[in-house]
Amino acid sequence: MSNLPFHSSSPDRWSKPRGYSDSGMRRLVHGPIQPIERPSFLERLFGAR
Repeated sequence: MSNLPFHSSSPDRWSKPRGYSDSGMRRLVHGPIQPIERPSFLERLFGAR
C-alpha cells in the first residue's frame, strides 16, 4: 500500500453540495418528468393505464 494522500481535481459532493433549484426551473431545464417505461402505441391510443 502507498502512504500518498488521494487528491481529486473535482470537489467532493459532501463538501460542496448543489444549490437549491425550484421545480419550475428544473422543468424548464430538463423538461417534464418522464415515465420509466414508455407506454405502448395501444396504451397511448386508448389511454389505458
